[in-house]
Amino acid sequence: MTTPDIAAAPKTSPFSIASIVVSMTILSVGSGIMFAYVPFVLARNNAPSWNSGAAITAVAFGGLIGCVVAGPLIRRVGHARLFAVSMAMVILSAFLIALGVHPLVWVFARGIYGAAGNVNFIIAQSWLNHAASNEWRGKAMSGFYMAYVIGLGTGAWVFGQLPPDGNLAPLMTIFFAALAIIPISLTRLPNPPPPANVSVDVKLAWRNSPVALIGVLAAGGLSMVVQGFTPIYAASQNVAQKDVALLMFVMQFGLLFIQYPLGALSDRIDRRLVLIATCALITLGGLAALQVSFSNIVVLMLVYAIFAGAVETVYSIANAHANDRTDPKDFVPLASTMLVAWSTAATIVPLAVTLLTPVFGPQTFIYAAMAVAIAYAIFVLLRLRERPRTPEEERETFELKSAQLPNAGAMAEPQTELPPPKD
Repeated sequence: MTTPDIAAAPKTSPFSIASIVVSMTILSVGSGIMFAYVPFVLARNNAPSWNSGAAITAVAFGGLIGCVVAGPLIRRVGHARLFAVSMAMVILSAFLIALGVHPLVWVFARGIYGAAGNVNFIIAQSWLNHAASNEWRGKAMSGFYMAYVIGLGTGAWVFGQLPPDGNLAPLMTIFFAALAIIPISLTRLPNPPPPANVSVDVKLAWRNSPVALIGVLAAGGLSMVVQGFTPIYAASQNVAQKDVALLMFVMQFGLLFIQYPLGALSDRIDRRLVLIATCALITLGGLAALQVSFSNIVVLMLVYAIFAGAVETVYSIANAHANDRTDPKDFVPLASTMLVAWSTAATIVPLAVTLLTPVFGPQTFIYAAMAVAIAYAIFVLLRLRERPRTPEEERETFELKSAQLPNAGAMAEPQTELPPPKD
């Protein structure tokens, strides 16, 4: 980045961003509690079969709204004020759930959380991007993603230690959200400059890399389906609360143990070949998930960790492939397009699974994930014949990302002033 605002920013060390990482990690623990609590309680309280899926779809739709409005709101009120607003929305969402099991209210509350959660993450990523120096920005972002995802898993584990009856789980979410406000409020880091305008250019994204665009679409739907419907499926099979919580905890570590080696491999060979292999791994993981009984919970945890980790890997490698194919001047519109594509697919696919589950049963999400993976693998295989591998000197380095979170690179770029008109 070469804008005057960024260049003038004082040099910072990795420790300077600790307050942001700590705040968001604490917040993710509370989020993890709710991601486990809401589907588990709805499934166990004889709510309509569509209701649990609707709560997942509401999170995704709220997230889509959050991705669209975050940039304009940041430019209007600034990062710090908007962070306070979005944290208040997280607390309000948990408060509505704490009032008692009212399924429609819970769906609305999860929509509020979806919008607030994505706004929070976009603000934090923008802050980190501005504060970090070029030498260690990539490592900082990867560490941030890792801490947040581990926090989500830890929150699921915490839910397993809480009574499912009553409102202690949402109250704990409120506690973690309030606690998360403290470190970031005490940071001495300056506010980043206003972000660039988000401009969606589907033609640009398709022209640069159809494989990357379709991959981000596939990953958005895959991740929301696998992460969201797994606790619903487990609860419908009368799996104990602690086992459901532990399953969701272990699934987050699949991101680390599957994504890192496959990502490193994609730096050495054609990324499209790795994407095809990853889709094959998703399909095999889905077949195993259909066959392994919940009575063999340890084996099932391993299966779901691989299943979820492979899903996350599609997202990160597709993003890396997009960067390989794109000129630096096009990074902002590309990132904006990918962000909207991700959030749109994360809404549409869970909605489709929600509508189909009453017809095909609670395993519908597994069949849907396998179908998306197979279709995407066929698409990538066809594209191998259309275009050669990116030359080595033009390739970017793989970075860890999670399809559960917005890749808000477009929001992290500063807004630039247009040059004055010439006489």
